[in-house]
Amino acid sequence: MKVIGRLDATSLEDIPRQARRLEELGYDGVDQIETDHDGFLTLLLAAEHTRRMILATGVAVAFPRSPMVVANMAWDLQKYSHGRFALGLGSQAKAHNERRFSIKWGSPVSRMREYVQVLRAIWDCWQNGTPLDFQGEHYTFTLMTPHYDPGPIEHPRIPVLIGGTNPAMLRVVGEVGDGVMINNFNTRKYVDEILRPNLEAGAKNSGRPLKDFEVHGGGFIITGENWEEVEKKIGPMKEQIASGYASERPLRLVMDVHGWGDASLRLQEMAAKGRWSEMAREITDEMLETFAVIGTYNEIADKIKARYEDVLTHVIFSPVTHDEREEDRVRTVVEALKAG
Repeated sequence: MKVIGRLDATSLEDIPRQARRLEELGYDGVDQIETDHDGFLTLLLAAEHTRRMILATGVAVAFPRSPMVVANMAWDLQKYSHGRFALGLGSQAKAHNERRFSIKWGSPVSRMREYVQVLRAIWDCWQNGTPLDFQGEHYTFTLMTPHYDPGPIEHPRIPVLIGGTNPAMLRVVGEVGDGVMINNFNTRKYVDEILRPNLEAGAKNSGRPLKDFEVHGGGFIITGENWEEVEKKIGPMKEQIASGYASERPLRLVMDVHGWGDASLRLQEMAAKGRWSEMAREITDEMLETFAVIGTYNEIADKIKARYEDVLTHVIFSPVTHDEREEDRVRTVVEALKAG
């Protein structure tokens, strides 16, 4: 497996230091969750201060951005990074699209399929001079003049990785994507029963093998120098899972796989009433151990590999470190994960 770290964009001024540090620790790449900061901007800073790491949006929200805008940003990042950029895209939930981004919601699955097809049509136009003539159900792109054409680049093949949870979106990922970015909220049972079969069905629909298909993920990881440190992180992780994942309607599928749908409904009701401080109680120890890989630095690499080695091509492992000694332990874990 390749090992991916995660940038913390709380301070843009700190991105260069973070990126250099992760490269020095042996990471194969970094990704940037798009929450309160723009993922493309942070990766530009990371590209400037690294030399070999993969740089991925993990994921960028697709629909509020025109495919032409995303195509331009991805093309520039790919050129500037000398071929190290990977474009991670996600649909986001209906409420965020309508109420946070103020765009019309509808047909996210077919729209994502077209979105990826449009990107490749635009890039083919710029690289090979192919006339831009995409006319679909959701997008139409038929104009590209020399003034707006950035021209060919040395590494024109930009991997497109798509975030997906439900079966229909996963089939589209298998059909048109170069890889999938698994939501942090996953379990091995969900991966085996939902994710894998639907990726394979989508690939079969398009008549292609999944031989070089990338699978990025790893879920929640709780680790530390010793079990005392690990146990301190269990409460906050239960709170995070309860309020940010298990209570989200689109992610109920993951709970349902384990027969925990009723708990998901209770968490949705509690969230609607603002009872945030009570929600962690709904996450049992069994649930936590199913959603998260838990162990000390001495144990965690073996535990991650036991759960995911035959599934993931890229594992996301990005613990918060506080001192040089702890960074040495992280370096050892990264080396162990890469060793296979």
